[in-house]
Amino acid sequence: MSKYPSLFSPLQIGAIDVQNRVLMAPLTRSRASDNGVPSPMAATYYRQRASAGLIISEATQVSPMGKGYDNTPGIYNQAQVAAWKEVTDAVHAAGGKIFLQLWHVGRISFRSLLPGGQAPLAPSAIRARVKTFVNGTFTDVDAPRALATNEVAEIIGQFADGARCAKAAGFDGVEIHAANGYLPEQFLLSGTNQRTDQYGGDAVNRARFLLEITRAAIDVWGSERVGVRLSPTSTYNDVEDINRLETFSEVYRALDALQLAYLHVVEPAPGAPASELKLIEQLRPLWTGTYIANGGFDAARASAWIDSGHAHAITFGKAFIANPDLPARISTDASLNTPDPDSFYGGDARGYIDYPSL
Repeated sequence: MSKYPSLFSPLQIGAIDVQNRVLMAPLTRSRASDNGVPSPMAATYYRQRASAGLIISEATQVSPMGKGYDNTPGIYNQAQVAAWKEVTDAVHAAGGKIFLQLWHVGRISFRSLLPGGQAPLAPSAIRARVKTFVNGTFTDVDAPRALATNEVAEIIGQFADGARCAKAAGFDGVEIHAANGYLPEQFLLSGTNQRTDQYGGDAVNRARFLLEITRAAIDVWGSERVGVRLSPTSTYNDVEDINRLETFSEVYRALDALQLAYLHVVEPAPGAPASELKLIEQLRPLWTGTYIANGGFDAARASAWIDSGHAHAITFGKAFIANPDLPARISTDASLNTPDPDSFYGGDARGYIDYPSL
């Protein structure tokens, strides 16, 4: 019997039945082609990890203007769909389930990555004080331009197209990436959104963009095959908000009403400030559906969170990079391979599909 039985009880996530609660987090690996087509190695990479209860794919841009890093995959043309179909076929043949994470980086980009050397897009023309991965090195992001109101509708349409392409590629559902300082969170937080139209101002207006792209995905998939990822306490990618409790309370309640497959939350790391822990405690009761937690979990902590009822499942990141058979290792209390950070982003098969299984 497993040392952590709660991690290996079945769970229904929306329309998906999963056999364990050890899920694979979205992990950028920067191994797609320059035009956003997943590498032929990607099918092997994801198939190796198909024993996860559910795989959430690496973040995948919904348009050429949504790109922010070298060699990240897209989901907006037929070549990309065909390559992703090889991935989903491989995962399903191995008995796995996989959602695609839909992504637009907004202002976290660089002109050389974007069509015609255009400026990155953002809710407001506020430059982020961060770097992005370009030409093999981390480089300061470029100043963005503010989206016009009619352009916001175009991006919502791009998310809808990405959802349709994900269905054509054989995924089991989609996750909206609304965390970590990318475009949906840039609209959501007051520090990056100074708009005066219907997408700016109070928390209701600032949440509008996220809700509209989520509804667009629901129109394609049904609510039971759409999840959303949030990071209520994170300042990653230089984001701030004047009142996070008010902002995220609005978002939690509005998303809860949509009866999504799940909410995927980046939790404060162990040892985080008490204020961050309190915020999560205040928000948690506002979500009544399946709750997936992410952030620095080991098996013992994951099991404790599920036993306590705080989460229904846990996503693991670096542990899945280095351990393609992570559920089996946890179940048998086997030792784990050590991840190699030097091969996380870019490169070849080394550190990608060559980690040993038991």
